[in-house]
Amino acid sequence: MLRVVYEATTDLEASRDVQVEEARGRVTIKLRAGTRAEDYVSPLNAALAHFVGQCGWFQIWRGQIISADSPDSPLTVQYEADPDVDIIQCVQIRERRGVVRLHVSPEATAECLVHALNPAIEKFLAGGQWFQLWQGEIITMDTPPETMAA
Repeated sequence: MLRVVYEATTDLEASRDVQVEEARGRVTIKLRAGTRAEDYVSPLNAALAHFVGQCGWFQIWRGQIISADSPDSPLTVQYEADPDVDIIQCVQIRERRGVVRLHVSPEATAECLVHALNPAIEKFLAGGQWFQLWQGEIITMDTPPETMAA
């Protein structure tokens, strides 16, 4: 099963506001607790560009597999502070072929983003258009957590 989990934490190096960790079927994205969108959007975009660029995650878009190396529409995940997103909604996810944009209320702290984003990302991945290539094994939403590559 695929999972992307966001955490607001104080357990980051002093020079980092964002840290991305990957394991089989799971990505953990840690944000410095107490930061606001203006603090975490840019480092989050940089960390995710590096992460997605490693080509371990893929999107299936109308029967085509999209990766970071897809020439006509490379897979990208981008955050942007958007004044049209109110603090109650906190985040809006918009997707098109190869591009996932997350519009965040400028007032959203890391804690607010985590609270709103974790259930939204779970539903987003449940749409079945994503998979991870992990050490030769293809992991989808339907892959049991205990399965290992043959």
